Amino acid sequence: MNLFETLKARGLIAQMTHEDEIKKLLETEKITFYIGFDPTADSLHIGHFMQLIVMKHMQNAGHRPIVLLGGGTTMIGDPTGKTDMRRMMTIDEIQQNADNFKEQMSRFIEFGEEGEQARIVNNADWLLGINYVDFLREVGIHFSVNRMLTAECFKSRLEKGLSFLEFNYMLMQGYDFYHLSEKFGCVMQFGGDDQWSNILGGIELIRRRSQKSAFGMTFTLLTTSEGKKMGKTEKGALWLDKEKVSPYEFYQYWRNVADDDVVRLLKLVTFVELSEIAKFEQLSGQELNEAKRLLAFEVTKMVHGEDEAKLAQDAASNIFGAGDSTENMPSAEVESALISAGISVLDLLVKVGLVPSKGEGRRLVEQGGLTVNGEKVADVALTIDDSHFPDGEMIVKKGKKVFLKVVKG
Repeated sequence: MNLFETLKARGLIAQMTHEDEIKKLLETEKITFYIGFDPTADSLHIGHFMQLIVMKHMQNAGHRPIVLLGGGTTMIGDPTGKTDMRRMMTIDEIQQNADNFKEQMSRFIEFGEEGEQARIVNNADWLLGINYVDFLREVGIHFSVNRMLTAECFKSRLEKGLSFLEFNYMLMQGYDFYHLSEKFGCVMQFGGDDQWSNILGGIELIRRRSQKSAFGMTFTLLTTSEGKKMGKTEKGALWLDKEKVSPYEFYQYWRNVADDDVVRLLKLVTFVELSEIAKFEQLSGQELNEAKRLLAFEVTKMVHGEDEAKLAQDAASNIFGAGDSTENMPSAEVESALISAGISVLDLLVKVGLVPSKGEGRRLVEQGGLTVNGEKVADVALTIDDSHFPDGEMIVKKGKKVFLKVVKG
């Protein structure tokens, strides 16, 4: 299959502006396209990963990516999908986050100055020096407020309250597309499906100011078969930084996806051949375990490297299979003095991050969901002390699939 057919067959495409023209463009030319990333956190998360997957498909087919880091737009904040205005960030915070993004992206995308190698730019370079009155006269004149208010990103916020600061975001993103079109010949913008209105704004600006054609495509947001947004763990977002989410935890997230989701996710977030994925489509229940292991390994390999993926896979096999090794099990360290003095099991659970509160820990114990060193904990008043650390470590199991090695520090 060609690129366009591949993107459709994998279910990646949500909407596009000119299907026939885009199909022809991708099949007959090598284009420059861009995807924007606002560095609002110090790490990419799994939602960004979806965008990188699409970018990699495009790059593999010979098209040239531009990674746009939103050093300027992050100072405003995208209202899309937000119930409240974002916290105002400093320039130093934004720059540090942008640097982290660059490092993480380099694991997936080939950057350089030649051919289809990706270019990385920061919209702070052109947005922060703009004269506001000039911007209003040259860009603002092309945006209809009536039309902007029909955009979902604004409609959902009008009742709650939308600041004029955020109202400028669509103009700034539209100007980004225009700037990249003029400077680099960028003809297409990709983004998550929640960016549809913003993408249309840029296309219209280019048409009005330059009389050029520009195109847009959005891709599927990462959701379960029930329509719930994916990428949330008990600890928060599914980050790509292994200091925030360990490779083992990351692997286990994908290993534990629902049966109804695994085949679709193999298509969306891996590069496994569609013909190989097809053999899983008629399977169910335990038969899908191979597909889940494949999904978990492939995604973890892309994010954390093959060595880390193998360690995570081996650790999972040891824990859930016949083995009993704890070598690669996720771990947490607790001060020896606390253990020797005795610490309540509920306090320990909160301290090592297995539960967010003692109330959650109490419910876990009362529901029979906590095991320590192979023994089910029935007493919420249990005191953990040195006797629970025969070899300097204690194995805690939460539910059926969450294991943690607690080590005396």
